Amino acid sequence: MQVINYTDARQNLKSVMDRAVEDREAIFISRQKGGNVVLMSEEEYRSWQETVYLLRTPANAERLMSSIEQHKAGKAKKRDLIDP
Repeated sequence: MQVINYTDARQNLKSVMDRAVEDREAIFISRQKGGNVVLMSEEEYRSWQETVYLLRTPANAERLMSSIEQHKAGKAKKRDLIDP
């Protein structure tokens, strides 16, 4: 994660925002008196929100982790999606 100070972020806001979007990179912006922030693209933010949503209940997190382990062990099964 790139770290820049508030002054540099303000002076180069367009390029900082472009970097966050194009590189899908979160950028840490530090301020002298605290209250630091992290700038990320909307796409990255939505991805984080979805991950948090899926992992917020222990039972769902356990099922997802179990599925990942099954896939790593070569026990995953390919299935067709059902049309709604």
